[in-house]
Amino acid sequence: MKLITTVATPNAPGAIGPYSQAKVYNGILYSSGQIAINPATGNVEESTIEGQTLQVMKNLEAVLMEGGSSFANVIKTTCFLANIADFGAFNQVYGQYFTSKPARSCVAVKDLPKGVLVEVEVIAAVD
Repeated sequence: MKLITTVATPNAPGAIGPYSQAKVYNGILYSSGQIAINPATGNVEESTIEGQTLQVMKNLEAVLMEGGSSFANVIKTTCFLANIADFGAFNQVYGQYFTSKPARSCVAVKDLPKGVLVEVEVIAAVD
């Protein structure tokens, strides 16, 4: 049997439902989607796609670090945008963090939790 580890850090928002921030199984980290909640306040503080994407990246970094991984080890991302017109601005921030260019899906969706503009989840190798 393979060990499954739950990742939990106070440096990223706690789950707002019956799920964890991430799970590690057999050397692979699977994160839940991260949205632009500031973990220090529990609030969405940014209103632009750039500001929200930056907060999402900070949250993902905290989850990755707690799980023993990093942006460099990300294999796949799934990105959800509330408005596909934000694609270019989102990519400007995203590209500063995912320099290893993991595989990716990016789609527009009707709504996201708490009315945010972006949500990102990752699959990453653990060091």
